[in-house]
Amino acid sequence: MSITIFVPCDSSAISIGADRVAAAIVKEAEQRSIDIQLIRNGSRGLFWLEPLVEVVTETGRLAYGPVQVSDVASLFDANFVQGGAHPLLLGLTEELEYLKKQQRLTFARIGITDPVSLDDYLINDGYRGLSNALNQSQADIVKAVTDSGLRGRGGAAFPTGIKWNTVLGTPSEQKYIICNADEGDSGTFSDRMVMEGDPFVLIEGMTIAGIAVGANQGYIYLRVEYPHAHKALNTAIEKAYQAGYLGDNIQGSGKTFHLEVRLGAGAYICGEETSLMESLEGKRGLVRFKPPLPAISGLFGKPTVVNNVISLASVPIILDKGGEYYRDFGMGRSRGTLPLQLAGNIKHAGLVELAFGMTLRELLYDFGGGSASGRPIKAVQVGGPLGAYLPEAQFDTPLDYEAFAANWTVLGHGGVVVFDDTADMAQMARYNMEFCAIESCGKCTPCRIGSTRGYEVIDNIIAGQELGKNIPLLRDLCNTLLNGSLCALGGMTPYPVLSALNHFPKDFGIDEKANAA
Repeated sequence: MSITIFVPCDSSAISIGADRVAAAIVKEAEQRSIDIQLIRNGSRGLFWLEPLVEVVTETGRLAYGPVQVSDVASLFDANFVQGGAHPLLLGLTEELEYLKKQQRLTFARIGITDPVSLDDYLINDGYRGLSNALNQSQADIVKAVTDSGLRGRGGAAFPTGIKWNTVLGTPSEQKYIICNADEGDSGTFSDRMVMEGDPFVLIEGMTIAGIAVGANQGYIYLRVEYPHAHKALNTAIEKAYQAGYLGDNIQGSGKTFHLEVRLGAGAYICGEETSLMESLEGKRGLVRFKPPLPAISGLFGKPTVVNNVISLASVPIILDKGGEYYRDFGMGRSRGTLPLQLAGNIKHAGLVELAFGMTLRELLYDFGGGSASGRPIKAVQVGGPLGAYLPEAQFDTPLDYEAFAANWTVLGHGGVVVFDDTADMAQMARYNMEFCAIESCGKCTPCRIGSTRGYEVIDNIIAGQELGKNIPLLRDLCNTLLNGSLCALGGMTPYPVLSALNHFPKDFGIDEKANAA
């Protein structure tokens, strides 16, 4: 009888040897005449334990990790294929505390299935949401998404149902669905994990969106630095066409939806929806003036839904189990779950999917295990390079859009980057301002010029030059960026800069008492 072994194909696992471990397991099994079936699954998100090898036993899937090539022979010696004891044995995968404490809705299949196996997807509740959608009216589909409370997971947190309803109600012979998969924020990787670990869930979500609003064409605008996701998506799309889940007559319903992947050109600004559409149209990625909104006049001037990967990947479970089911997770106006990504100076880096409401402190210590260095955590940047730095005094903030906004911070895409007490926050503020200068599309003056002058001023502050003049000048520049920029790149760069300045004045050479005064 063949023994099933799982080794992740996730980019993070591959980067630390998963491909080599998989090859070594196959070779060792052949040498020992042991019949195995090796499946490359997605990552469970426990990155400090990667490569994580799982073996199917009578009691369930047992996890061993982190496994290196040098460990493979000893694993076979310990009869790990039958669940034998070994120093790397972690126990039943589903019983690991890091996983047990999560609420995995969007990531329900990731790490469990072969990502590009349509049969695996169908066996594990795949395409049930689309099946329900094909038997509902467009208005009912949009209502289910609206009732769920799903909001954009790309940063702005705009209600998804409102966006879909606008496109549905705008008359046009041609409409589009765009998935914004240009995941460029530092410390974020949930989009990549979905596309590499469960591409069919994104395809299903986009197909449902197309049927709901009357769009027959979809595009996944994929970050060019994601070759593994590109391959997985194209493989899954081809299989979906072959099985009738994409095309001119989806599952015999007479409804049409076509889908293809388009690669971005490496510009951070193309994560902004109007710049993304310019790029899709073959133009330089420049931000458009709004109005008109993309929902009314978007790609090629047609009504367009633009949603993030996690937003669209959350749709199948809503259509499968109902909007109320999804809405029952979370708090306040933040409903459902958010995949949070722990990175930086953190002991247990990885992916954690939780219902909104847990505090940042619980995330950092109950899941993250504190800093990797063992030193006190000084600051946490949440929401990518445009997110504010939160000091320890704000660690009890619930993971909720409105709670974060009340602190002049953003939850954004759920990226959490951790810094210990050796970090120089003046240098981090300089990095953020320079990042804006480098990535600016150049269309508006506050962002194009203000960001360059900004990091020059911070350089003067770091050098201790005329603090009484340069600190107010930096604040004034931030005010101009905040209120005068066309898009969030310039408009949000003041968040990390001012939060660093306000919460960590000593790093800027400022006396805290004087700063408070």
